[in-house]
Amino acid sequence: MNGKANDCIEAIEAYPETAIPSLGPCEVVSPVKQKAKDPFRQCFITDYHRVLIDVNLVRVETLIQRGEDLPAFEMAGPRERIYFDPAAVKVALVTCGGLCPGLNDVIRAIVLELHFGYGVRRIMGIRYGLQGFIPRYGHDIIPLDPASVRNILATGGTILGSSRGPQPIDEIVDFLRRREIGILFMIGGDGTLMAASKIADAIAERGLKIGVVGIPKTIDNDIYLVSRSFGFDTAVEVATHAIRSAHNEAEGYPNGIGLIKLMGRHSGFIAATATLAQQEVNFTLIPEVDFDLEGPGGFLQALEARLKARSHAVVVVAEGAGQKFFKGAQTQRDASGNIKLNDIGLFLKKAISSYFRSKKIDIALKYIDPSYMIRSVQASTNDRIFCSALARNAVHAGMAGKTKVMVGFWNDRFVHVPMKESAGRRKQVNPRGRLWQNVLEVTGQGSLVSR
Repeated sequence: MNGKANDCIEAIEAYPETAIPSLGPCEVVSPVKQKAKDPFRQCFITDYHRVLIDVNLVRVETLIQRGEDLPAFEMAGPRERIYFDPAAVKVALVTCGGLCPGLNDVIRAIVLELHFGYGVRRIMGIRYGLQGFIPRYGHDIIPLDPASVRNILATGGTILGSSRGPQPIDEIVDFLRRREIGILFMIGGDGTLMAASKIADAIAERGLKIGVVGIPKTIDNDIYLVSRSFGFDTAVEVATHAIRSAHNEAEGYPNGIGLIKLMGRHSGFIAATATLAQQEVNFTLIPEVDFDLEGPGGFLQALEARLKARSHAVVVVAEGAGQKFFKGAQTQRDASGNIKLNDIGLFLKKAISSYFRSKKIDIALKYIDPSYMIRSVQASTNDRIFCSALARNAVHAGMAGKTKVMVGFWNDRFVHVPMKESAGRRKQVNPRGRLWQNVLEVTGQGSLVSR
């Protein structure tokens, strides 16, 4: 339900390149190995441990018959030998883009693994995203240690702060060189990963030995080649509370309608999964599936039929759905260059009210938009567990000298994904896939395209 790899494989146009760049040979015995006196205490991974990209047996058998290599990601995890000397390396962390449940969990786990797992003592937090690298903004650097992150799990958002928008790559690399940073951990979404890839390229052009490790962050769960991102589980959980409230409101009045707008700029994973988690939704509208308002079979006619049959209805809409209704509207962009979406929630609220008014049918419409409440809450229990594992695997990758890599989750394993293969691309709900078919079965909405 949460976007497993085998549900998303059809969206991959071609198997990606999976080789991960390295800063050099690993000649330092890992402190993790030295502490693992019990041979069963630690399972070490080599670069030859692999996770198949595609587990479809027909596809695998076809590749074997052709004598081709099976496409596979490098498995994440601790290596017996590492590249960096823990006593000498200096590490930096930065969080970028929008807030997301679990950011502080990731920060804390990185710091604790560096400190206790590897004995790294020089860890710095960069304030307010990429702005923190640029001297003219005047943001302070935060020294990080176990004491400074002890109590941050109870706090939503990020203790490092964040910002949107690009900054000069050369100035960022100048900062890293000047501060003698060995590993940079960048926690963010697609824009952050694209920036991280450019930073890693600029570092390589200068011949510097600095590793760049990305930790993918998006509530929408839409990062390409990542089957699950942190914050998504929390977003679905909070969204179900909103759906339950909307259902109670709708049932409490004749012709009651609960309308909930959820996050999902280009991908409807939250709306679809929340619908399955709280099965009181009658219509789910997502960016990947077209729908019409007017005409036979359109949304408004279907909504009217639902009210006649049951006297109440619940509608969930992802923020990126129905943007075709705003043709001619002026296009604006945010600081990160993303197109500012028109508000489909308020548009539907007005359209529904106008439609039933024209039909002289009284309705009781309640509109709920929990978006910012979702973004800044504490992570759920499942997300906390996931964040910890994701962060610790990122530390293992960084200490082993991996660079231009992000740590992802694929086929129930943590893996190393080349940034260049994911940055700038997006995972979406497959309208013919099992997730969306389940939504159709739960809601019973069918096609909402006018015949």
